Amino acid sequence: MNNHCCETMKDQVNIKCKIDCPDILITYDKKFDEYGLIIHDGGSSSIEITYCPWCGSKLPDSKRDLWFEILEQLGFDDPVEQSIPEEFKTDKWYKK
Repeated sequence: MNNHCCETMKDQVNIKCKIDCPDILITYDKKFDEYGLIIHDGGSSSIEITYCPWCGSKLPDSKRDLWFEILEQLGFDDPVEQSIPEEFKTDKWYKK
């Protein structure tokens, strides 16, 4: 489990819904350690946020660019389409 900045953030990122629920406001991507405000347009888009809307804490810097850089160094030029090591599909790659 990730240590979110406050109970409200933890509650928000742990809401489960099978359809596009308007009550879900925040998304958390463990692979990139990245928080975002969900854009409720039927797609999966979000806008990255850097501070918690409830407690004001600074959120971790996204690891998205680092993920691509490391995979490129490992020889993957299109990691979204290529078969990458399992650890890069979760947060294991930066927690080791």
